[in-house]
Amino acid sequence: MTAGTFHKPVATREQAEAETKGWTQLAPRIAVPDLHGQIALPDRQLLAYEDVFATGRCELLMGDVIALADRDPAAQPRLDRLVDGVCADLRAAAEETGKRVPLAECVPDLYLDRIRPGGRLDRWYLPRDLPITLPHIGTTLTLRALADFTLTANGRRLTLNVADIVDSLRHVLAPDSRWLAGLTQGDPTEPNIADPLCWLDFEFAGRNTAVGEAANLLWYLMALGGWLIPHYQPDVYVRTLRLALPPLTRPRIEHLELHEGSRHIDVRYSWNTGPGRQTAIARALHGLRGEDGCGLEEIHGFLAMRILGVIPPSRLTGHDLLLVLIKLAESQDPLTTIDTFFTTTPARHPHSGEWSSHVPAPA
Repeated sequence: MTAGTFHKPVATREQAEAETKGWTQLAPRIAVPDLHGQIALPDRQLLAYEDVFATGRCELLMGDVIALADRDPAAQPRLDRLVDGVCADLRAAAEETGKRVPLAECVPDLYLDRIRPGGRLDRWYLPRDLPITLPHIGTTLTLRALADFTLTANGRRLTLNVADIVDSLRHVLAPDSRWLAGLTQGDPTEPNIADPLCWLDFEFAGRNTAVGEAANLLWYLMALGGWLIPHYQPDVYVRTLRLALPPLTRPRIEHLELHEGSRHIDVRYSWNTGPGRQTAIARALHGLRGEDGCGLEEIHGFLAMRILGVIPPSRLTGHDLLLVLIKLAESQDPLTTIDTFFTTTPARHPHSGEWSSHVPAPA
């Protein structure tokens, strides 16, 4: 391979051309690797990108910088600059290239393809016999049976009816529903953002909804990056990050009681994160809102899609699946505010001896 070049395999010529088109739309607007060309092989296509790590343009990925800030507060300013730059790019995309369009005119892969009848969500969540073993007590229910229970989580009363939520999402995210959408990279996650800021991977680049991009970034910061991906896709975690440092903590269900007679479950949980990750979440919330404090009002449907559509529930332990379902129910509850949903319990820096406190949004 040519020094300083990263060759990304793509299955078909059409996919390679679509990715090239997306990169071309973004290159004048945001920091991206150079695209050197396209190579046709008998069984696949290769896109030849600048390797930003080999050339010295970038050093780490966002997930690595978060892990460093979790361990050492001296890394926090570096993470702050990176999160601020990501949010500024997403806001600028909405302001400069955004227009309100039907969802059908946006890149379909992360939302329309997954929610269509017979698609990923149906295959993963609608089988009536999908089991979930409740933590601490060992009782196993099916996902369908769980829908007949009410649940109180940290004092809030919720309903865990996944089938109803999926049906509701089909109405909210119908192909003809209209959304503010701009030209973006399409998958703003910790492995796709390099530091100093450079956007990587343009498989989903093109016209994407502003709130969908926000949901993608925020749920990755909240759950996927520091918990689910390292635990359930460790090969992906190690392959895509430069350092791949293990998470220091994770969300936990601390107490559960099952009242079968009244068909009620009482849960107490804590959403533990490292201090760097907690600050990144708070800063991203502030940055995505913009100066007027608006912009996330329509996020709920897209947030539910990210919660449901990344890791198959059959792979999750009962403990972890219940936590995911609780956050799903919270995301659709009209009494849930965005700030409440993204509240976390930060751990302490391992060498500081002090607990990190809630970091206010930057002025």
